[in-house]
Amino acid sequence: GRLNADNARFLLLAVLIVLYMLCGAAVFSAIELPTEREAKERWEERLENFTRRHNLSRAELRHFLREYEEASVAGIRVDDIRPRWDFTGAFYFVGTVVSTIGFGMTTPATVGGKIFLIFYGLIGCAGTILFFNLFLERLITVIAYVMKSCHERQLRRKGVLPHNSRRGSGSSEVDSVAGWKPSVYYVMLILCVVSLIISCCASAMYTPIEGWSYFDSLYFCFVAFSTIGFGDLVSSQNTKYESQGLYRFGNFVFILMGVCCIYSLFNVISIVIKQSINWILKKLDCSCCHRCQRKLFRSRRNVVMPGNVRSRRNISIETDVVNESDTDGRRLSGEMISMKDFLASNKVSLAIMQKQLSETANGYPRQMGSNSKQNGFSGGVGALAIMNNRLAETSVDR
Repeated sequence: GRLNADNARFLLLAVLIVLYMLCGAAVFSAIELPTEREAKERWEERLENFTRRHNLSRAELRHFLREYEEASVAGIRVDDIRPRWDFTGAFYFVGTVVSTIGFGMTTPATVGGKIFLIFYGLIGCAGTILFFNLFLERLITVIAYVMKSCHERQLRRKGVLPHNSRRGSGSSEVDSVAGWKPSVYYVMLILCVVSLIISCCASAMYTPIEGWSYFDSLYFCFVAFSTIGFGDLVSSQNTKYESQGLYRFGNFVFILMGVCCIYSLFNVISIVIKQSINWILKKLDCSCCHRCQRKLFRSRRNVVMPGNVRSRRNISIETDVVNESDTDGRRLSGEMISMKDFLASNKVSLAIMQKQLSETANGYPRQMGSNSKQNGFSGGVGALAIMNNRLAETSVDR
């Protein structure tokens, strides 16, 4: 049932994520490991030359470097940087906490600060995620409204939709436009373009002010906006900038807009991934069903098959008529007939009864003319037939 499908989807997604991580680890290891080894060799050579020139032991020098690493974690650098824990620095820190970026260049060193961070981050991150979700809903609403307006304008240019039509007019064209929804792929494309524009504009600001290359600025934008937050490049960390107040405000606005857009983009991409997983499961399910049916028919070629062995596809009335022989065979063999088999054997009668109910509800036998076919409404049976016939009558009359 639904639980089994969800479990299969979850397991397939877990396997795909593990495979994705393994492939990523292999690629990054192949790209970055040679550079790391070269840097380590250069450092060892430089360290050896320094100890020889100044007549120092390697143990003393390594001890001094470890102390500097501890000071660096506390925020001490060789170059002058702004204080980490003044009000502006602390505000920048809490911004990285609640947005889940977590650059790592500033971390609490006291026990009280670490305890407070646990409770502060618990509420702050939850509130920010709620804000991102509400922002995503409104962003998708705006995108859908704009795309629907463009769709209506395109239909008016083609002459399909009258220029003076309104959504309450009741015509089939307007009803189809009112029920029209944008494709998730168009929404994903729009979010990609918007995120790229924000990243390019932010990079144009970071490059001259921070002294980074344009590619490094783009790299920082993705790492920050996606809330990965490595911390190798962090904006607004120098002591003084030109137009410092304006730059810090622009930095805050770009990070806020970028995080919201990338978060929305990730959610839309997750929908596409879920559709792909459902497609894979459907293909696997169909192939497994066909194999099982072949094995079953080969092993029991001369045996009457039970009526409940069917594929999960939507079976039409014509195919159900073919399967009536299964139920008849079970009836002749003396087996008890279940309610499901009884309904399956009488499905044609039920279909005729539903058709009669449809004609009774309409007041006369429905004559399907060319107009109803042109409007796209089919007869059907049961409640669906009544609804389709009513829609067809409304569209023809108007």
